[in-house]
Amino acid sequence: MFDGVPGWPVVLADGPVLLRPYRRSDATAWSEVRRANERWLAPWESTPVGRWEELNSPSAFRYVHRDQRRSARRGESMPFAVCLREHGRERFVGHLNIGNIVRRAFCSGYVGYWVDARVAGRGVIPTAMALAVDHAFTAGGLHRVEVNIRPENKPSRRVVEKLAFREESYHPRYMHIAGAWRDHIGYALTSEEVAAEGGLLARWHRLHAAAS
Repeated sequence: MFDGVPGWPVVLADGPVLLRPYRRSDATAWSEVRRANERWLAPWESTPVGRWEELNSPSAFRYVHRDQRRSARRGESMPFAVCLREHGRERFVGHLNIGNIVRRAFCSGYVGYWVDARVAGRGVIPTAMALAVDHAFTAGGLHRVEVNIRPENKPSRRVVEKLAFREESYHPRYMHIAGAWRDHIGYALTSEEVAAEGGLLARWHRLHAAAS
């Protein structure tokens, strides 16, 4: 089904953090987490057309999942469900996507992510990001990844700063969020910047251990 798409589908893991493609059966868990985190997530996401509860219902997930599969099948994205494995069970806690993938002479993509506030601060998303970026730089065939974050979004900025992404740009009025065009800070990383360290996951483990 995904013949010819570099590095996809794939399951990635480090410790309790698991990244995998979405399943249709994720609808209920996805909806519960999204609805429970409206205050945590809504200020940072593109301006919605509709009520949060409706846009994040189990039935809405069918359309989200369909669009994810279509994009992944075309090689334009790598959408991951972020899960925690605890007490022998798998718990859905967030999302990470490498999207807008352009290949040929560019070989680049944009990373977006969110996590359940109930597990924020536990290193879940930095670990997920490191896993996904290492995969993108190897089996995924990418050379560069970018992350664009609103200046006010300190939790999201901490993720890329913990991983020592390079801050490289400022984008005025970059995206329409919460009813207005919002500025974003651009961060980036190329494969050469982490190759000597054994990859981004190895860098994350080293930096995390040094900070502990």
